[in-house]
Amino acid sequence: MRNSLRFKVALFFSVLTIALLLAQALGVRALAEAQEERLIAALIRDDMTNVLKGYQANPALLPPFDVRMNGYVSGADRESVALPATVRNLPFGTHEIIIDEREIHVAIAPMGTAGTARLYRVYDFNIYEKHFKEVINALMGGTGIFALLTIWLSFGLSGLLVRQVAGLARQVKTLRLGESAPIQPGKYDETELAGLVEAFNDYHQRMAGMIAREKAFTGNVSHELRTPLTTIKTSCELLEQDAAIRGKSRARLQQIERAADNMRELANALLMLAREDSACEVEPVAMAKMIETALTPFADRLAQKGLQTTIDIDGDLHVMANRPALAIVLSNLVDNAVRHTDRGGLHFRYAEGWLSIEDTGPGIPAHAIPHVFDRFYQAGSPDASPAGVGIGLSIVRKLCERYGWPIEIGSEPGQGTRVSLRLPAASRT
Repeated sequence: MRNSLRFKVALFFSVLTIALLLAQALGVRALAEAQEERLIAALIRDDMTNVLKGYQANPALLPPFDVRMNGYVSGADRESVALPATVRNLPFGTHEIIIDEREIHVAIAPMGTAGTARLYRVYDFNIYEKHFKEVINALMGGTGIFALLTIWLSFGLSGLLVRQVAGLARQVKTLRLGESAPIQPGKYDETELAGLVEAFNDYHQRMAGMIAREKAFTGNVSHELRTPLTTIKTSCELLEQDAAIRGKSRARLQQIERAADNMRELANALLMLAREDSACEVEPVAMAKMIETALTPFADRLAQKGLQTTIDIDGDLHVMANRPALAIVLSNLVDNAVRHTDRGGLHFRYAEGWLSIEDTGPGIPAHAIPHVFDRFYQAGSPDASPAGVGIGLSIVRKLCERYGWPIEIGSEPGQGTRVSLRLPAASRT
């Protein structure tokens, strides 16, 4: 799946902005926490200095001596905190301990002239830290809200940024060769889009000229090629009525007539492939009748080889197809089967949406099956004279691709070949 340009622009701006917001929020949080620790350390340091000076100036202010702690325990707050016995083993300085799931700061300093006693000063900053955490949480919550707002704004701004690209895409979709004027670059503000419009207009003009030349060429080919072929066909039909032409001369006359028919079918196929709108021309086609019509030009060759044809298809079956294209495909497939089959016959059947054409020929080697649809490829023996130019199956594949007809070939040497063509059946009313 492809994402739109607007989505990509919005996603880029959203991710970039959210990343910057998160980095800023985390940086502010880390800085605030570091400043908090420095502030607490400064408060404790100043308070301890004042307390020690006060106790030294007036020892009567000292709290009662705690034998368990081997020192004096003083609280900076009115609420007294019972220190665990393990605190007496801590060195002098400020420490953080957890008491009743609260973070307590304890400052330890020597007392007395000999320094044998210790002073424990207890500080409880839980209320302050609680307010601090609330501020931090509010900051992170605000960052989340700004992130959502950023996503909304990114999609809005991206729509403004790509609106002209979307407009150009709509104009290109509706633009048909020869049916509308070129796109005006003056409608676009961005320099890059104006350059793109000019490049597209140039490409559009060159394509229009090429298609015009191609139409003229195909029209000339259609007239200049069909006219002599019709003349050859008519002359052959007149000469066949001459009883004086016998033997090899009549056989060669029939060869000329078949070659003219093949040339006419080839010209029709190439002209159909050159038509852009032919893929839309589909109609219900009687499958059995189409096969009978495709077999008619090969009646003499089938009789000469003694080949039997079996059409195992319901006469009421209709498929949705382009009639001329299907006729060309069937003609080429039948011609290929008749050419390579010397005994047995051809079997046509339709089942589960697939038309199968089976012959009893020598089959196709496994290494040649992937290449049978290649242009000018012939799978016959190199010593044998080629019966065609090797573009029949190539045209078949191109027509099948044009009309969406999957085609498959299955073959084994000595057991014949089966060509399967998927044709959707027409719904019955």
